[in-house]
Amino acid sequence: MNALPANPPGESHAALLGRLGDRSIVFVGLMGAGKTAIGRKVAAMLALPFIDSDQEIESVSRMTVPELFERYGETEFRALEQRVILRVLENGPQVLSTGGGAFMNAQTREAIASHGVSVWLNAELDLLMDRVSKKQNRPLLKSADPRAVLKQLMTDRYPVYAAADVTVPTRDDRKEVIAAEVVDAICAHFGIQQPTTLGEVRS
Repeated sequence: MNALPANPPGESHAALLGRLGDRSIVFVGLMGAGKTAIGRKVAAMLALPFIDSDQEIESVSRMTVPELFERYGETEFRALEQRVILRVLENGPQVLSTGGGAFMNAQTREAIASHGVSVWLNAELDLLMDRVSKKQNRPLLKSADPRAVLKQLMTDRYPVYAAADVTVPTRDDRKEVIAAEVVDAICAHFGIQQPTTLGEVRS
């Protein structure tokens, strides 16, 4: 039962999983911050299941997130999102990536605090803009000036995201590097001593 992948920092990973218990690692942050991509890497590093809340919502509703926004509006979408996340959180341990607005809901924040460890991927505006401009499926950015919308979302949401248990700055670097930094930050949050990881993330 205690056999974990033979990672060099295997002992700190085992200690982290022990401290995590049945709680989830929950990624929060704006669209384009890399919550899904980094979340998948962290899940693989820790041999945990990975869940994307938007994919869960689409699976439950049999509609895409943009379709849900269009048909029911943001308020109804947020209510559905909250129900889905609360249900998913009952099944830890796992790594969960949430939509950009999920953490803004006070009840969702309380549920994440009770059943998980929250990780805010904090990204600069230029990085987010570069990433989201490549995708056309962002309902909140259907605007003549998406940069201004994104900037306003940062102003509104960053003070709330800052309440997350762990904050990790993200940037245009390899996913493996950011994922290793997330695991290090969660270990530090739990007070787990670990070997230096610099040598482990170099390719």
